[in-house]
Amino acid sequence: MTQIRGVQSWCLGVTLHLILAAVLHQGLATVAPPTTAQTTTTAAPHKDPGRPEKGNYVVTRSNGTACLLASMGLQLNITFNSVSQNKMVQEVVNLQPNMTKPSGSCDLDRAALLLTTDAEKTNLTFIFTLNTTSKKYHLSEVSLSADWPDMKVPLLVNNGSLDYLRGTFGFSYMCHEEQILSVAQDFSINTFQLQVQPFNVTGDQFGAAEECQLDEDDMLIPIIVGAALAGLVLIVLLAYLIGRKRSHAGYQTI
Repeated sequence: MTQIRGVQSWCLGVTLHLILAAVLHQGLATVAPPTTAQTTTTAAPHKDPGRPEKGNYVVTRSNGTACLLASMGLQLNITFNSVSQNKMVQEVVNLQPNMTKPSGSCDLDRAALLLTTDAEKTNLTFIFTLNTTSKKYHLSEVSLSADWPDMKVPLLVNNGSLDYLRGTFGFSYMCHEEQILSVAQDFSINTFQLQVQPFNVTGDQFGAAEECQLDEDDMLIPIIVGAALAGLVLIVLLAYLIGRKRSHAGYQTI
């Protein structure tokens, strides 16, 4: 019986390690920043504004047909020199869909989405590039211009060497989990419930979605935990039956 208890304890330990490894893998998963962008800042962030509202944005051609579709919640992390505090501060701002105007353009291998908010004097541009040979696209460039009342000087940011939101021509890219897109040392974007299709749009509906790695990992964790628990129950049951059989074998018929 001591040996059986030892087996049960070992199985329980292995199961707990599997569950912990799966949880840690999900917690550490993130979008890798480009090598040209620095993500470290010493500015203390302001109060978290909460999860942003999801907006639906469409870019149309001159004939009125849609050529780029985007649905996402956007949160801007901006570090700037504050007039009121006379120091560098980090502001986290949610983009409000009802106050944001979409525009842009579409070419064969390049598509642009420009989001403008008049109240905050903010212009945010996403540029997607298509490799016509491999039929793969990605977010290659992000630009930001912001002139908020508390800024000593307007903030102008551009990074044209990004590699985010990679998808296949004719398919949409989807990621429900929060992603952090690092653009520059003083600017990054948090995306929520994102789905975007910058090329080969048919009508006003997204094509079949290709899910991001974060979503796949999030689905994998319950499977790993469930399989580990099922295995533990099976092993304990087998150990119990073996122990019971040995116990009966110890009795002799009179």
